[in-house]
Amino acid sequence: MITALDHIAIAVPDLEAAIKRFMDDFGIEFEGKEDVESAKTSTAFFQIPGTSIELVHPLRGEGPVAKYLEKKGGGIHHLCFRSDDIDADVERLRAKGYQFLTDAPYPGAHDCRVIFIHPKSCDGVLIELNEMPEGH
Repeated sequence: MITALDHIAIAVPDLEAAIKRFMDDFGIEFEGKEDVESAKTSTAFFQIPGTSIELVHPLRGEGPVAKYLEKKGGGIHHLCFRSDDIDADVERLRAKGYQFLTDAPYPGAHDCRVIFIHPKSCDGVLIELNEMPEGH
């Protein structure tokens, strides 16, 4: 089942400038960066009570976020819902007609398993589901 809003992802053309803005201008605590090879992104994390902000930037200038930035120039990229059983949620949503960008969940940031629902299944909003590894 979906258990929480895990994060809101924002695509940014300049990761370091965006990190500085969130830290210095908004006073939000920076939790660190991680390169996610499977998504071809560099990510930065900011924890806010109840959820977090994830800044996403193309790793080596390639991948889906690079295409997003070329088209839209930055902005809210996706919403991520935390799942306690991603396989069951994928099966349940597929049975309801939802389309996914991949056939199965794959490794994402923080060693989570992730999968994205196609925006045309959700009124134009890209939705990610993630499942934290045991013990997190």
